[in-house]
Amino acid sequence: MLYFGSFNPVHKGHIALAEYALERDLCDEVVLVVSPQSPYKQQEELAPELDRFEMAELACKASRHPERIKPSVVEFLLPKPSYTIDTLRYLAENFGAEMRFSILMGADQLAALDGWKEYERVLEYPVFVYPRRGADTMRFRDRVTMLEEAPLQEFSATDVRDRIGRGEDTTAMLAPDVAKYIRRKGLWSPAMRIAALSARIDAAPDDTELYVERGKLRYRTGAWGEALNDFNRALRIDPEHTEAREFARMIREILEFRYKDIYNP
Repeated sequence: MLYFGSFNPVHKGHIALAEYALERDLCDEVVLVVSPQSPYKQQEELAPELDRFEMAELACKASRHPERIKPSVVEFLLPKPSYTIDTLRYLAENFGAEMRFSILMGADQLAALDGWKEYERVLEYPVFVYPRRGADTMRFRDRVTMLEEAPLQEFSATDVRDRIGRGEDTTAMLAPDVAKYIRRKGLWSPAMRIAALSARIDAAPDDTELYVERGKLRYRTGAWGEALNDFNRALRIDPEHTEAREFARMIREILEFRYKDIYNP
């Protein structure tokens, strides 16, 4: 069973689904196909492909079936961007005599499937769909198998990245070795996210939301002056921006309190 994804990062929800597929005898092996570049997703905050592969390898080893849940670099070897049908074609041509392939995907992907390259050919393979909160599960119901009892993913990779960026605990989301890898590499840390936002601001200097997002990150890390500058810049562009005004007010109160604390002991 081919489980395609950016795995940015791989988390416990991904592995729980792979374990479910094996324990329900839907396949003999689940392969996490780590995508180097998705043509359907923006590449912001996408960790380097080898980092994502190594994290997938660590997560698979920590699963209940490490000998049957494995990551694959097959899409690293193919032309970019990576399209599912091209990968399927490559695997069929090179390994089709030895094995049969099926696909595991989320209900959110199913909703947009008819926008995929040669999606009708993709549907010629057995496709198993797991639930995603709020996703439309009615499309292609006669051509796919819905895994109604599969564990519902309570969080996404985006949620994991956001929590890392805020410096919050990810114990419930990540395998311990994956969490250690992320900390060692500094992936999705506030500093890395601020650097990425700064690059985007350089390219779009009048984008209010970018200043607000960077300001909030700086606020969380205690960089009050830099955060205030960001919120003030956002307010110069959009004087009615409520969130920027509220954060600017809070920072001024913090700075005024500290000033009084230092000079009026």
